[in-house]
Amino acid sequence: MPLVCADSSPLRYLILIGEARLLPLLYGNILIPSIVFDELRHSRTPSMVKDWMDDCPPWLHVVADEPALVLPSNELDPGELATIRLASYRGADLILMDDRDAVRFAREELGFAVTGTLGVLDRAAALGYVAMSGAIDKLRTTNFRARPELLSGLLAKHGDG
Repeated sequence: MPLVCADSSPLRYLILIGEARLLPLLYGNILIPSIVFDELRHSRTPSMVKDWMDDCPPWLHVVADEPALVLPSNELDPGELATIRLASYRGADLILMDDRDAVRFAREELGFAVTGTLGVLDRAAALGYVAMSGAIDKLRTTNFRARPELLSGLLAKHGDG
């Protein structure tokens, strides 16, 4: 299994749509920095996510932040930076992250493989673990944002379009 580090956004949305179960199926264990854990338990976080985080599954590992690695970016939020630092420190194979600027930085500046919520769902649908149409319908009930043509393309790719 690959070594995978995650930011809060993919975890949040997969929990909200009831599909966090896909993560261990696709990737085994997931590492998150403690700041991401804290973000997912913040008072403004939906109670469904906070409750899920209060009873973390054994495949989700909270790791102390890696402050020793300094990254040349002040455009990213602390959780994104901590996730990239953790991935750098641990030599991760993949980062789960949705923020465009953070994804671009991790890919272009540091050479990481990165996928987001839709990438997780795309891979899971390709393996028959989830129906893309149902997952996207659930995502639409949240504040998840994606270009309509991206969603349409995924639905068409998986025979739901």
